[in-house]
Amino acid sequence: MDIRRRKLSFNEEDMPTELSSRPKKTHFLSCKPSRIVIMLGILFFIYIAIASNIQPLKLGLSAFDGLASSLNLQKPSYVVIIDAGSTGSRVLAFTFHTSIFNGELILDNELYSEIKPGLSSFADRPKEGIKSLEKLLKKAKDVIPVSEWAHTPISLKATAGLRLLPPEKANAIIEECKNFFESSGFLTTKNSVSIMEGADEGIYAWFTVNFLIGQLSTRHNENTAAVLDLGGGSTQVTYSPDEEDLKKISKHVYSINAFNHNMSLYTHSLLGMGLMAARKAILTANLDMKNVNPGDTVEVRSECVNPIVSTEWSYHGINYLVRGPTKGAHRVIRNKKYSEEDRPIVRIPECLKIIKKYIESVKEKPIGLNKHTIYAVSYYFERAAEVGLVDPFTGGVISLGEFHKMMIDTCNYANADQPFMCLDLSFIYILLHDCFGLDNSTKLHLYKKYNGHELSWSLGAAFNLLDKNF
Repeated sequence: MDIRRRKLSFNEEDMPTELSSRPKKTHFLSCKPSRIVIMLGILFFIYIAIASNIQPLKLGLSAFDGLASSLNLQKPSYVVIIDAGSTGSRVLAFTFHTSIFNGELILDNELYSEIKPGLSSFADRPKEGIKSLEKLLKKAKDVIPVSEWAHTPISLKATAGLRLLPPEKANAIIEECKNFFESSGFLTTKNSVSIMEGADEGIYAWFTVNFLIGQLSTRHNENTAAVLDLGGGSTQVTYSPDEEDLKKISKHVYSINAFNHNMSLYTHSLLGMGLMAARKAILTANLDMKNVNPGDTVEVRSECVNPIVSTEWSYHGINYLVRGPTKGAHRVIRNKKYSEEDRPIVRIPECLKIIKKYIESVKEKPIGLNKHTIYAVSYYFERAAEVGLVDPFTGGVISLGEFHKMMIDTCNYANADQPFMCLDLSFIYILLHDCFGLDNSTKLHLYKKYNGHELSWSLGAAFNLLDKNF
């Protein structure tokens, strides 16, 4: 069996020598006597709690760690991650401290800010793309002490937006970003700016979700959740297969070490199956795009938008004038006043036929995904929230069947304010059902944040910079 394996862990060669100059953490024996007495009392309580198998111990440890931090027994560490996505760039500035009990990194705070469009939109004018990064970096500097900038690693990782660009244009943007970062005041290395591989994106997102929901630690990492991440240019599916399924999978399996546990992860990044890339492909399915260049305007008529729709949309520098089919479908609906209403609708079977043909290009499909608890993030959450399936602030859990019903309802209702919603929901449903093999009873955990923290790959990337146990 041909299994590709790769360990994503702290790499000392990737970190600069300047990192060693970071001020040392306060040693326990150098503390004042009063603090030592407090800490000895805390440690004695922990010993009793462990010996007595007290279940709330985890919460207690967090509280004690917080107390130790307030007593300045722990020095915070900072990391800045720039997520250069296809539709926008985001800055996440994380604050960590190291637990005095088990040496694990504890996430304290994070700053999140986003700006649009993404760097890929500046393919022909890369210097202008730096202006958006300047605004993001200023926000990071506002929450990190100036004295810590030189010790704070910064990393920009570009995703599918740049992976879809011609190499020479993508490289020009990367070089501009490198030059900008070198004068940022933060800690940089030769690897601080890069185009991230799809596998890394999937693994980092998987780590983020499972860390935040409490499924990863030095004590256990069993029953981890599967993570589906739908971006603009690509989508990732990542989970830990059981032994039975692992024997059936020949590709896209990686070995990682998370908190001193070796694990096998299946992660597959599907370039072109991001929501925006798929939307473009579905809209232009019957058009010859060979001679279309950035700046051109293309008129599109699609079975996947309502006949009343007439809207403009831009993607990768090309402008699309999108309308419904020339001879659209209608349905007579009896409204609440018991009168008949002639309502324009999407011909759902015709739309799904186009989408299925596009998704058929995916030949390698996940095995055993439906055995896992599934967290679906990014555009999965956003579209579900926009149509009222989950709360936009708290998220929630729905079945794929509920998602399918909403798709049908949306396609049967003319809404010019959401011209692409029928198309987007239809693509997501076929991706999950036909490509990923999920049935309508499958539960989807849809969240943007968990306990106040963003469910994005950035937290996993930050851990990989700081924690030698990942």
